[in-house]
Amino acid sequence: MTGPDTPADPSADGILPNVPNVPNLPNLPGLSGLPNLPTDRPDGTSFAPLTDGPDRGGRASAEGWELRPALPGDVEAIADLRAVVLREDLERLGRYDEHRVRQRLRDGYHPQYTSLLLVDDGGAGRGRAGCVTLRPAEDGLHLEHFYLAPRYQGLGLGSAVLRSLLARADAEGVPVRLSVLQGSAARRLYERHGFVPDSEDAVEVFMHRPAPVCAGAPVATAPVTGHAGPAG
Repeated sequence: MTGPDTPADPSADGILPNVPNVPNLPNLPGLSGLPNLPTDRPDGTSFAPLTDGPDRGGRASAEGWELRPALPGDVEAIADLRAVVLREDLERLGRYDEHRVRQRLRDGYHPQYTSLLLVDDGGAGRGRAGCVTLRPAEDGLHLEHFYLAPRYQGLGLGSAVLRSLLARADAEGVPVRLSVLQGSAARRLYERHGFVPDSEDAVEVFMHRPAPVCAGAPVATAPVTGHAGPAG
């Protein structure tokens, strides 16, 4: 997520106790091809509503989202989402450039490890809520390009997706690495889920979440290199 990919905190407390199945990591895979995606789950079930309705707080439903594989052609739509989600933090840091923020996504896009987050949009069909990349590397998994569109932030979706990805990493016994922009609210999200800082510069904070400590299994401590864009 080369250059800063920083997530705006998309989470809220008391969120989504259950999470749907996530594709296996090698296939964890965007956005432009979304209109052509099927509208039903493989098992034929439909999405539960994203909100409970105007009189019940509009909280996200644990059954209202899922991850779908990204496509190479989704790169431009994801680049546009990145520009929207990161703009406020990058402007605060004096680093926002309309072309550069998109080009960094294009240069580091891995569709085979990227997933599109789809939600049921209040009876209006499935909405494109965001995306996330979980990329395998020698030093663990790199969490990158974790972005939620502004209208879906604050509903707990970010925490729900993050928990599901971390559960996969724990099952594989590997650490997860990311970077977040200095001053971004997303840092609090990651700290709540066990990430600790390794190093930082004027723009980014590099963090990792250790692998589960198992008998005879060392915890990797290699420097952080992945970038977790805003989990907005």
